Formats: sequence, C-alpha cells, structure tokens
Amino acid sequence: MNTQYRAPAAGSRGPVPGLKVFPLSGRQGVRAAGEVVLTTRAIWEGVLEQAVREDEDVYYLELSDVTFVDVAGAGALAAAAGQLGYGKRFVVRQPPPALRRTLNLLWPDHTGIEVSVS
Repeated sequence: MNTQYRAPAAGSRGPVPGLKVFPLSGRQGVRAAGEVVLTTRAIWEGVLEQAVREDEDVYYLELSDVTFVDVAGAGALAAAAGQLGYGKRFVVRQPPPALRRTLNLLWPDHTGIEVSVS
C-alpha cells in the first residue's frame, strides 16, 4: 500500500494538502504523512477499511508525520475501530495533537483505539 493523493489546486493560494501512506516493515500497519482533511479523506478511509479487513489483533497507525486530522477523520477512525472484532485494536502512534484531543473528547473509552505518544 503505497498511496499518495493530491487534490487539484482549484484557485487555492497555498499548498494543497496531501496524504502519503506506506506499509510498516516488521509489523502490521501503515505509516502516514500529511493531513487528513476533506481532500484526503478517501485515502484515509481506504486505509482504515483495509485495516479492518486484515483481521489482525493489532494494527499500527504510525502518524508521527501527520500534521492534522480533522473531526471527520477521527470519526472514520472510531467507526473503523468499532468494526474490529473482540480484543482487536488500532494502535495509533504519535498522532497529531488535534487527533488526540478529538479522541479524548468524543471517544474517551473506545476499546478499539490505543493512543501511544511515544
């Protein structure tokens, strides 16, 4: 899974947000870089759908190079975690502060999501 997406710059003045996704070596999961916003949400949701289909006990999402995840992206993560079977979880490593705050506020006790800041 080596996916990159950039939306066309329709009159934008700044750089267009992008999201790159690469498989992790040595463990089941992906490393992402960029932003999860409206223009990149399809990639994010595709990653999460694939992770649910993997049927692993632990699926790692390395997000140290992700600068922002909007509320809809956090909701997609929570929804995907809700589809995981009993005892399975996403381990979200080094998420951006906005994602940590959103998860703590809206899904504080979600058993399918473990957030690791180290």
